[in-house]
Amino acid sequence: MQKAARARGYDLSGLRARRVTRDDFDRFDMVVAMDRDNLDDLRALAPGGADLRLMTEFAPGCGASVPDPYYTRDFDGTLDLIERCARGLLDQL
Repeated sequence: MQKAARARGYDLSGLRARRVTRDDFDRFDMVVAMDRDNLDDLRALAPGGADLRLMTEFAPGCGASVPDPYYTRDFDGTLDLIERCARGLLDQL
């Protein structure tokens, strides 16, 4: 993913995955999940009223979730989908 992102001008080297904590729902107005399993986990952790979304909600016709490129090996396809969804997210903010 690093190589595919770098080819598009994105520097992901400083980013690290971490677990979402209950405090995150106080810190962020919206939490966006990449797939339904993540969304279900967030719903179990989040207080009532938390704004939880699925990334693909922001780009109709994209499918139910963002596939994990580490399983599909389709890093460019995943980036295409994330970019499309991100544009839709920005349009709604």
